[in-house]
Amino acid sequence: MIGERAEKAIESSDTDELVRIVDGHCASRSWEALLDLQNRCNEAATRGKQLWGVSEYIRYRLALDAPGEWAGPAVTEGRTRFTLGPLPEVASSTKTWLEMDPHLVPGPERALVAHERVIRGEDLNGAYIDRQVMELPLRLEAWEPSYATIRYRPDRIEVSAPPVPAMAVTPIAAAGEVVDDAEACRALLGLVEHWVETSNGRAQAICTEGSAISAIAALGVVRAGLTPIDPALALAHMASAAASGGAHGRRRGAAAGRFAAWWAANELTGLEWPPEPSELGHAISRLEWHLWSDGSPDTGWILRLAIESPAEGLSWALTATDVE
Repeated sequence: MIGERAEKAIESSDTDELVRIVDGHCASRSWEALLDLQNRCNEAATRGKQLWGVSEYIRYRLALDAPGEWAGPAVTEGRTRFTLGPLPEVASSTKTWLEMDPHLVPGPERALVAHERVIRGEDLNGAYIDRQVMELPLRLEAWEPSYATIRYRPDRIEVSAPPVPAMAVTPIAAAGEVVDDAEACRALLGLVEHWVETSNGRAQAICTEGSAISAIAALGVVRAGLTPIDPALALAHMASAAASGGAHGRRRGAAAGRFAAWWAANELTGLEWPPEPSELGHAISRLEWHLWSDGSPDTGWILRLAIESPAEGLSWALTATDVE
C-alpha cells in the first residue's frame, strides 16, 4: 500500500506533492515503497492522469540513489524523455560496474552503462556486453584524455568542462580554397548536431587547402585568436560538446560524447571504422589541433576547433554556438 497521502496526490494529479513523497522515500531508502508508488502512477496514467513525469522521476532517483538491484531494472526498462540525463549515465555516476553488472539484462542500456564506467576509468575488456552498440574499446587508451564527467543531483546536474585558454584576437589572412570533404565536415557537425536540432544552436564546418587560419577565414571570420592544443585536449572538448544537451536539448551522455569524438577523429584521419586504437592515436598525433576565438563573449555553449594536416596540406574549421 502506498498510503492515503500518496493516493490523494495521485487522484488529484498533484505532482509537487508526489515529488516530495518520492524524495522522502529516497531519504529513508524505502526502495520497495518507491517502486510501488511508480506502479500506481503508471496505472493512474492509463486513466488519464498526467503522471508520466513523476514515474520517470522515480526511475531517475532509483538509477541515481538506489543500490544496483533496484537501479539496474530502472535503467534497462528503456529510454526516458524527461529525466536530467540518460539513465545509464545517471546510474554510472554513482555505482561501479561490479555493483550494476548482475542487475542489467542484455541490451543497449547494459552496454551504455559499461561505456559510461569506462569513461570513469574502469577497464572492462572482459565484460559481457553487446559490442555493436558502441564500437569503442572498453578501456581508456593511453593517448585519451580524462573526459569531463557529470555529477547528478535530484534536481540539477553539475558539469565540469575542459579548459579554454585566453586568446588575443587579431586580423587574419585570406581564406583558403574550399575543398569538398563532406565526411569529415559531417562528423565535426555531428559533435553538435543536437545543439542545432533541439536547441537554439548554430554550427558550420569547412575544409580548405592551407593552414588552420585559412580554414577559419573561410568561415567568414576576419579576426581570430588561435591557440594550439594537444590531441587529447581536442578529444576532451569534442566529447564534452557531444555529451551535452546545449542550452535546451537533452543531454546525450559521456559515452555518446566519447563515441562522437572518436568518429570525428577517425574521419579527419581517413581511417576505416572501427579503427585500431593505437593506429588512431598515432594518426591524430600527426594533426595539428587548435582552439580558436573570434573575440565574441564566451557565454553559452561554444565549440570552435581548427585542425591542420601538414602532410595533406588541408585544414578543417568548426564553429558552433548555442545560447539560452
